[in-house]
Amino acid sequence: MQALWTMARENLDVTVVLCANRSYSILKIELGRVGAAGAGPRAASMLDLHDPEMNWARIGEGLGIESSRATTSEEFIAQYSSAMAQRGPRLIEAML
Repeated sequence: MQALWTMARENLDVTVVLCANRSYSILKIELGRVGAAGAGPRAASMLDLHDPEMNWARIGEGLGIESSRATTSEEFIAQYSSAMAQRGPRLIEAML
């Protein structure tokens, strides 16, 4: 968040690609490794980033950064190509 604010304030020529998988996947893996797999729904919800949704494209727009969300590889290629053809701060939220 602070980096996005700085990009906007300084009008930096930086493109951030944020890979959004909407979960703490590494923690799920580590829980399995220590034998804590099969946690109940409440415990599982603690590793999920859906409620509330963090919409980074909207957050970037709120900071004055041209932002977009790519849900397919074709969208990502188009958005990344556009970002590389322009100057200034840019955020692409790549949904995984």
